[in-house]
Amino acid sequence: MHRTYDLNPDGVRVIINWDKMVTNASIFVPCVNTDKALKQIKQITKEKGWGIETKILIEGGKLGLRVWRTT
Repeated sequence: MHRTYDLNPDGVRVIINWDKMVTNASIFVPCVNTDKALKQIKQITKEKGWGIETKILIEGGKLGLRVWRTT
């Protein structure tokens, strides 16, 4: 079953429990295509009316996108 708010920046589905993401929480999305991940996340958070901050970085040896919910 495909969920509306799943990500797939590298062609592999990434499931985020958006309903549990509170203000000031963050998630790390491991991915190579950080531009596509950012585009997908911006679309989802815009629909939810959330403000976000993002940063491309390496965590635990994996490239990805860290996303903080600001509102």
